Amino acid sequence: MSRWWRRPSVVRLASSVSVMAAVELVTGPPGSNAAPMAGVSGSFAEKVSFFGLFASPRWSVFLVYALVLYGVWSLWLHRGRQIRNAASVVLARPRNIAQRGTIRWSAAVVLVVVAALLPHFVSDPFWQTAMVEQIAVYVLLALGLNVVVGFAGLLDLGFVAFYAVGAYATAWVTGALPLPPLFGVHLNPFFAIPIAIALAMLAGVLLGTPTLRLRGDYLAIVTLGFGEIIFLFANNLNGITGGSAGTGQIPHFSIHLASIKYVWGLAPVPYYYLTLAFVVLFVIAFSLLEHSRIGRAWTAIREDEVAAESLGINPLKFKVMAFAIGAASAGFAGVVTAAQTNFVNPSVFTLYFSINILVLVIFGGMGSISGAVLGAIVIQTVSMYLIHTPPAGYQPQDLYIYLGALLIVMMIFRPSGLLPSKRRRREIGLAEAGEGHMDEVLTGDTP
Repeated sequence: MSRWWRRPSVVRLASSVSVMAAVELVTGPPGSNAAPMAGVSGSFAEKVSFFGLFASPRWSVFLVYALVLYGVWSLWLHRGRQIRNAASVVLARPRNIAQRGTIRWSAAVVLVVVAALLPHFVSDPFWQTAMVEQIAVYVLLALGLNVVVGFAGLLDLGFVAFYAVGAYATAWVTGALPLPPLFGVHLNPFFAIPIAIALAMLAGVLLGTPTLRLRGDYLAIVTLGFGEIIFLFANNLNGITGGSAGTGQIPHFSIHLASIKYVWGLAPVPYYYLTLAFVVLFVIAFSLLEHSRIGRAWTAIREDEVAAESLGINPLKFKVMAFAIGAASAGFAGVVTAAQTNFVNPSVFTLYFSINILVLVIFGGMGSISGAVLGAIVIQTVSMYLIHTPPAGYQPQDLYIYLGALLIVMMIFRPSGLLPSKRRRREIGLAEAGEGHMDEVLTGDTP
């Protein structure tokens, strides 16, 4: 009786209350220099609506949340196996149907048609802009990082650098930088697309060639440093990039062909269709790569680099290819952002941006193209909803706290992501069964 606090049920209850208390503190009102403890006291004592019924202190609402969490946790511990088995039985037939090639291609065509019709149903200017700047662009970035992290198993924390290269390349060729443009001619942003993609891929080769002999955490640190170097260059090279003040006026996309004259302008919908077209192209290209000889080489390197090298695969060659190919979509994303906003500022290209893209890939499913797309759509849509219609207690500066918590939860309960690839599911299943190494699941590192 003297050790009642060690009982599993008591530990679960205490843990549930502690977690909700931490959430309550994070989502509470901020403090101030004059009253530094006002945030703590307000987090627990502030009056809020109790599910719209009556006013109550915040602690009582979160106590209810803690009890709900405790109940779900206990139910999962006692009935989790039965729930998983029942879910497997229910989902078995849909999964078998989804494996058919015709079904998958038909579903893909339907999704593209729905995406093309979406601007006709979304009339809110905020959401139309967000569909381009915060969803479609992030889909492109997630697809590129998925090649690096998901296909090849290389943990890249500086992927935003390739996005920056694409954006500044657009500013350069259109004459928006202090640096003279290419051949002294101010080009249309359409001509910046191949140049930006080529420069981003070149940056991937330059980064990868000397550094991709490293593995795991060492590679992550090097890529993080590369991202910071690009940011510092963009922020300090006033005579080349414009420095912290940013670039000059970048023109919009435009077409002047015979009698056809069209300027994209400020309306977001034309940029949405352009970006959607390139998303489809990159999805097709990356899908073909995944099932090609190159994709199989990436898989071999991710699962066991030493074994892959013993079979004649050159790890450095294919790692550099992964960095360069993944950088291509980031370079195009930079072109879209620069041409739509007419301006590039280095404050955008920070470490938080790279972490955000990594969260999208992990949440959707590393190594899964459809998972990367879904992860970007879900998380960015929710993030934009929190900005557009913030719930009570939400503070924009806390967004990365929520993303970090989501990442931890995903790694614990579903490390394969929402839509994992077959290979990733198999790797994680083998790791959980004691075959292979758990650290390979994220970093592709081998002992």
